[in-house]
Amino acid sequence: MFDKNKDNPFCEADECAEETVDETVEDTIDEADNLQKELDDLNNKHLRLMADFDNYRKRQAQERESLLKYGAGETLKKIIPVLDTFERAKASIEELEDPKVIKESYEIVFKQLLETLEKCGLEKIDTEITFDPNLHEAVLQTPTDEHPEYTILDVAQTGYKMGDNVLRPALVNVATTKGDET
Repeated sequence: MFDKNKDNPFCEADECAEETVDETVEDTIDEADNLQKELDDLNNKHLRLMADFDNYRKRQAQERESLLKYGAGETLKKIIPVLDTFERAKASIEELEDPKVIKESYEIVFKQLLETLEKCGLEKIDTEITFDPNLHEAVLQTPTDEHPEYTILDVAQTGYKMGDNVLRPALVNVATTKGDET
């Protein structure tokens, strides 16, 4: 009878090959397990990061809403004294017939309101400069030789800005050269 281990000269090599294959399979399984653990860790980190970002986004939205809500409240608190002045002026001029006193009351209230709005960041747009389409809106163009072209001749409506943000452009009449008439 043929004994596989005795009669086969390559028997030892086969056993070595089986052991090497077994070791390679075990190494591959260990490596696969390690890679799976790394993948699971990365997935968990990714999920936590996504959750943290979502929480951050929600928190920012709440803070922005709060700033808008309470920021407007702070501005209104600054304007309330102007309303008080309006009420006092109204009560004081009800029985007055002198237009000078009424005009003075009006000017005091207007000045107080303007100062309060300036403290809140409101600025009048300068119309003593050359026409700037970023700040002014030309509603009229007057041909003239008396003024350089693009000089602001008249202001139809005051413009306002807050910092660099134009809230309302100034409506102006702009000088043009007489030859530009169409």
